[in-house]
Amino acid sequence: MKILIIEDDERIADALVEDLTDQKYVVELASDGQLGWELADALVYDLILLDVMLPKLDGFNVCKRLRSKGCQTPILMLTARDTVSDRVLGLDAGADDYLVKPFNLEELSARIRALLRRGNTTLPPILEWSDLQLNPSTCEVFYASQLLSLSPKEYQLLELFLRNGTRVFSRTQIIDQLWTFDEPPEESTVKVHIRSLRQKLKSVGAPEDLIETVYGLGYRLKPLS
Repeated sequence: MKILIIEDDERIADALVEDLTDQKYVVELASDGQLGWELADALVYDLILLDVMLPKLDGFNVCKRLRSKGCQTPILMLTARDTVSDRVLGLDAGADDYLVKPFNLEELSARIRALLRRGNTTLPPILEWSDLQLNPSTCEVFYASQLLSLSPKEYQLLELFLRNGTRVFSRTQIIDQLWTFDEPPEESTVKVHIRSLRQKLKSVGAPEDLIETVYGLGYRLKPLS
């Protein structure tokens, strides 16, 4: 899952990036409203964390612009402005939730998970595919009750597949989903991560082709019989 943080307070931004990265999210950071608007308008994110008091373009206007262009990405506003009128302004601008600074990181994480579930109401809290289970709340993955030890990118790959059923992802699409705008790897890197993930799944008894190659197109979860 890919999150855009639009926050100009360096201390808060660093804490958010560290905490969300630890939770296996792919995190992009914009330090002013104009850059945040440009990234959100050009790229696809699963959720946007949006400060209100920003240089160049404030959070209310960023939110209004995105909604006016038809952007449906969940937006969680973060602000020190805690009056009722400020909350109303944020929600009327199109925000899905509003959290006042200073905030607890655990509460923020819970709100993020709730917004992500709301964005895809067909998904259960625990993602399952046959004997494979992934719990986004704890970042744990099990196959037939055996815990898997995955790298962050392996976890993100598996979550991407589980959230999208049998959809086929090309290497370019995987890079767009799982790497930030300023650090895209070579396509061969995706192949390396896929191979490593397959080996770890096989080590706990999963079929070799649980993640199958659709030749000429990309990768997907093998359809359940």
